[in-house]
Amino acid sequence: QVQLVESGGGLVQPGGSRRLSCAASGSIFSITAMGWYRQAPGKQHKLVAVISSGGDTNYADSVKGRFTISRDNAKNTVYLQMNSLKPEDTDVYYCNAEGLSSGSRWFDSWGQGTQVTVSS
Repeated sequence: QVQLVESGGGLVQPGGSRRLSCAASGSIFSITAMGWYRQAPGKQHKLVAVISSGGDTNYADSVKGRFTISRDNAKNTVYLQMNSLKPEDTDVYYCNAEGLSSGSRWFDSWGQGTQVTVSS
């Protein structure tokens, strides 16, 4: 099993910044991609940003130029630096990781979610 633990959510004022972190642990052989998604109540996950093991990134149009995803492969950790936050960025943010476990099985794991609220 692979577990993901997120941190960094909270209340931030419009225009402010926040950094989310997500650490993966467990029976990990390799992680292919790590990413951040957001989900409003009753709706599906929506991509925010994703990063491959080689550092290739992809962002939702709504966050391009404001958010930066990065990862530390040695620590199996992914970060999301969020700048110039807007009220519409308010949501629960979920970390995702997919790759191969130590038993050579594919995994696709999700964190428990962390609330980000942008409000004055």
